[in-house]
Amino acid sequence: MKNILVIAYYFPPSGGPGGQRVLKTVKYLPDFGWQPYVLTVSNGQFPAIDESLLDEIPKSVVVERTRIFEPYDIYRKITGMKPGTAIDVNVIKKEGQSLSFKQKLAEFVRATFFIPDARIGWIFSAVKAGREMIKKYNIHAIYSSSPPYTCSMIARKLKRISNLPWVAGFRDPWTGFISTPKRWLIPAMIDKHFEKSVFQTADFVECAWEGIIKDALGKYPDLNPQKFIHIPNGFDSNDFPKIEIKPNEKFTITYTGSMYGRRNPDSFFQAIEKLIADRKINPDDLKLVFVGRFGDEIHDMFNKVSFKNSIQVFGYVPHKESVEFILRSDVLLLVVDESKESEEIVPGKVYEYIGTRKPVLAIAPNNSAIAKLIKETNSGLIAHQSEIDKIAANFLSFYEAWKNNKKLINPNENEINKYERRESARQLAGLLDSIIS
Repeated sequence: MKNILVIAYYFPPSGGPGGQRVLKTVKYLPDFGWQPYVLTVSNGQFPAIDESLLDEIPKSVVVERTRIFEPYDIYRKITGMKPGTAIDVNVIKKEGQSLSFKQKLAEFVRATFFIPDARIGWIFSAVKAGREMIKKYNIHAIYSSSPPYTCSMIARKLKRISNLPWVAGFRDPWTGFISTPKRWLIPAMIDKHFEKSVFQTADFVECAWEGIIKDALGKYPDLNPQKFIHIPNGFDSNDFPKIEIKPNEKFTITYTGSMYGRRNPDSFFQAIEKLIADRKINPDDLKLVFVGRFGDEIHDMFNKVSFKNSIQVFGYVPHKESVEFILRSDVLLLVVDESKESEEIVPGKVYEYIGTRKPVLAIAPNNSAIAKLIKETNSGLIAHQSEIDKIAANFLSFYEAWKNNKKLINPNENEINKYERRESARQLAGLLDSIIS
């Protein structure tokens, strides 16, 4: 058994897709000859907490936690947010959405001093602990999971100290991405220097979706494309509880995850309003379930539609409960951010949607990576955010099939099975084996 140091900010009890990807990697790597030793934070300010995920960490896995200075409390004070307010769902705005003076000031501070991100304060304690772990546990390789991109900076430092093989994992692109601040000249130059340095120093760069690779090589065409490897997100069928599924009295569509800014249900709601106005659906037949974390502007949308009595909103729930909401639904709603990256973005939760074999109503570009995935797995229907009539037609297709008790989709089992989390861990283990051999 070979030993690997895994550096991750998002790790249980952190909830959400970032923590899930690392947790499942840690869970299944030992099946392929790699024993993980995890370095994470002891006092992280996570957008969501899910204590139940702690039970999934294998007993054989050593987890060491170090303290981090979290500056977002200062950010909250500048913007007038209450302590503990989620930053991501209330900071990322739609294109052109106005900001108050305090918000502009806070964004300037974030863009100028938080490089590569607000977790940079972790680097001091993490590098010290990482050095000790490398010696203590006879580590053979390093794996980091970003964002936050600080994890890559920590791994880069440890790589230079130890000269160990390093796979830099990325769930999202780095500079210029939808969630990263718009920096002015000097901070932008520093951030891009860090980004390129990480890509150059890592032995391999493992990416959750192919658009991350295109983004990196588009910025830095002199990089070696052979070191960029696509290992997609996935689902763990062991997470799906065996529960009795009964027919729903109302046509139930469920969305799980977060919504804010450019990821919003506006087009979906417009399509439903159109169908109601045309008397093609009865709002009394509908049950629209939203489970997760939602920005203030999204809550406003929930309250302004004519069918608001058909909407049920739940906050973040433990992962197991989230899966149960999915399994008890007729159709699952997927909304991809309206942004320049939207054709390439592949949200991690789409694999869990697909893994349940439930129909997916996707609002995303028609020629996108999401559309390709849904077509290959025969998991649902797709329409662009601007295609209100097509969204309405897709909705109506599922609604009428439900009304007539017909099967909504015929999933392609062979394609779906490719995305089991265990398979992703096998691919990463193969990559690690190739480095040390």
